[in-house]
This record gives sequence, C-alpha cells and structure tokens, in this order.
Amino acid sequence: MKHLIYCTVPGLRQQDLAQMPNLQALIAQGSQQRLTTGFPAVTWPAQANMLTGQPPARHGVIANGFYWRDQQEVEMWTAWNDKIEAPQIWDLLHQISSEIKSLAWFPMLSKGCGADYICMPKPVHNPDGSESLWCYTQPQQYYGDLLESIGHFPLQHFWGPLANIKSSQWILESAVKAISDFQPHFSYIYIPHLDYAAQKLGPDSPAARQSVVELDEVLGDMMAGVHAGLGDENVVWIIASEYVITEVDHVSYPNRQLREAGLLQVAVQEDGEHLDLQSPAWALVDHQFSHVFVKDAANEVIEQVRLLFNDQEGISEVLVGEERAKYGLDHPRSGEVILVSTSNSWQAYYWWLDDQQAPGFARTVDIHRKPGYDPVELHFDMATKSIPLDATLIKGSHGAPVTKEDQRGVILSNCPEILQDRDWHDLELCDHLVQHVAAQHEA
Repeated sequence: MKHLIYCTVPGLRQQDLAQMPNLQALIAQGSQQRLTTGFPAVTWPAQANMLTGQPPARHGVIANGFYWRDQQEVEMWTAWNDKIEAPQIWDLLHQISSEIKSLAWFPMLSKGCGADYICMPKPVHNPDGSESLWCYTQPQQYYGDLLESIGHFPLQHFWGPLANIKSSQWILESAVKAISDFQPHFSYIYIPHLDYAAQKLGPDSPAARQSVVELDEVLGDMMAGVHAGLGDENVVWIIASEYVITEVDHVSYPNRQLREAGLLQVAVQEDGEHLDLQSPAWALVDHQFSHVFVKDAANEVIEQVRLLFNDQEGISEVLVGEERAKYGLDHPRSGEVILVSTSNSWQAYYWWLDDQQAPGFARTVDIHRKPGYDPVELHFDMATKSIPLDATLIKGSHGAPVTKEDQRGVILSNCPEILQDRDWHDLELCDHLVQHVAAQHEA
C-alpha cells in the first residue's frame, strides 16, 4: 500500500513554483491543478473544510476563534478537536478499517483528534505567568523522542515578530521522523512559512519571494528524508494551497464604527479601554471578514448594523440571517451579521478612538486575549518592545470569497492520475482522498 502525504501550505501560488525547483522536480511527471478555497479562506475553516469535506454550517468552524455566548467568552487559537462537529479524514478511514493509520502534524484544532499519531504545540503555562516549550503528541511520550533527536519546537518562530523558516523546518524534520517511525498510510502536514512575510510586507515583496525559496529548500530535505525511509515509488504526495494572500491597501475598523454608532461599549480599566462583550453589537474580526454578534439577536439592532455597513468602503457584502447560507455560514456559532471585505481590504479589531486608550495587550503579542486576529504583531518594534497601533502597515491579507484568478490557489501531486484534469474546490478533497486511500488498502 502506498503512503499518501497531504501537505497544506498557506499562501502558495501557481507563480511561486518558478522559484521552487525541488517542488517542480517532485511533480515533473505528476499534475498541477487550480484550487479554490471556500469562504472564509482562513486557517481554521480552510483546514476543517479540507479535513471533513463539509462547509462551516456543518463542521462548526466559523473562524479562527469562537465567541461562546453562554459564557460570554472569546476563545482564539486554543480550541481542541471536539469543536469540529463533523468526522475528519482519519475518522472516515478508521470507519473503513482500523488498520489504516493516520498522522496529523500541526493542523489547527488537532489536539485530541482521532488520528493515530499527532503533534501540535501545547506550551506549559507556569504559575509565574511564563511558558515552557512543549507539544501535545500521540503517543503521549513521543515529544520526548522528538526533543531528544531534534530539540524543542521553536514556538517563538511559529508566529509574531520572530516568525521564520525555523518553525516549518522543525515541523518537517519531526514529520520525517514520525513517518519513518510509524509509517502511517495517510499523513496530513501543515506548513505555515509563507504566511508571514506575505501578510507583513505583501505577497510580491522581496521578503515574501525569499520565503518561497526557503520553503522549497526545507521541502526538498523533507521529501528526500521521506523517500529514504519509504522509497520514492511508495509515496503519493498532495501539496495544496490553504488560501492565497493578496495585496491590500485599505483597512476597515468595524468595532470603531459600531462604537461611533452607539452600539459598542467599553469598560475603562487601569490599562485602557476594554471591549464590553455585553454591548448591543461588536465584531470578532478575522482577516477579511468578521462576525458581528448582536445581543439577544435584537432585530432592530441587526438592521442598524446592516445599514451601517452597507456601501462602506472596503466592505463587499453584509450578510444577515439566512443570507449567511450563501457561504455555508448559517451556524449557531456565527454572528448575526457577517461583514465581508473586498479583496484589497482587511479588518482590524481596534475599538478605541484614541491610541492612548488602547488596552495594554494591544501593544503586545497576545493572540489569545485579543478578540480578533492581529497581523500587526508581525511589526513588533524592537526599539520600544511593543506592537505599533498602525493597521495600515499590513500589506497582504486573505479570507475574502474567491472571485478573482489571483485569489485562486494550486494543488499539486507527483501522481498524474489522482488530481485528474480538472479544477478543485477544497470541500471536494476529503472524500476524494479517502476513496484513494481506501482503494489502496483494499488492493
């Protein structure tokens, strides 16, 4: 039985292949096709789409975080696998046969999933507020093996101002070891490196182009390592864009607009103004879209929000109620209103009207406390040891519906038959790959 290795790469574009000789060599006798990511084209929903074959309305992953109305709490970037409400590839493969083993290496929401072999960052939070490096693994003791052979996962290089190739390099080195040790039939590997420079400085910036070169080098090392352990004739590779990052020259501030309209309230604390989650309306922003949560789903407030954002620069659609089904986002976890950006714009979470009143965490790298995604963390100022509060610094974003060719990604394979001669949508991949692995198992 051949081993299928499925890698997802945020930001990978067809034109990037010209700078990726190792990847070109892999697919020289294979196939490349166009790939469309569903909306919202951001990490958690895109990966859930690919792993379940279901839209957010069925798998429940409506953004890179959740607002739990009952607890009045926002959870960003910390949720476990039980938040995915649909069976994933490894679950479907286990239904076919318990003998089909799967590996989940760094996909978000994978802690506690049904894969046989798992690795995902899980730093230990110490009583003094500091963190110790660690990863959640299955088998539980396997991180000790990784630690002994290649050292700690470099968490500081996974996101933020120090994000660089070292995190993806560690992910791929550890994946090679795990694939060699366990020889799973199906492996899923998340490779984040192209996400950083493209958002910070733009997808066509010199730094973004250099990140493509760096990624190809570590991909080449990984492929050589896997082929040495399994034999190159025994591996089917699938490498897919999670989404494409496009240039942006505009930023929207939904929470500021809601505040100016009298719909968002703040609580003044010692370190500045904090968002009051009991406001009549507030927005959990995430790249190029946001969920606006309306207290008690008050119809008159929902209509106010709709009118407020209709015809606003940078906003292409305002979806209310059943209109959210257009993109499969009619789920109880979704906001009562969804704001969709134009492809050249993104949304910042800021609610303060004076930077002097920004909450303390706004100037820090703090992905868990911020009720929304903050790419400005990539612009950490080493001189002041703080994050600037200038959202216009961001030059690349993603998440908006794919309506233009430059938003469309690519899917590649060394096997010419598996991708056929057709365009793909991310929702189609799960069933297709399950059928492929199942056929290999039966053979």
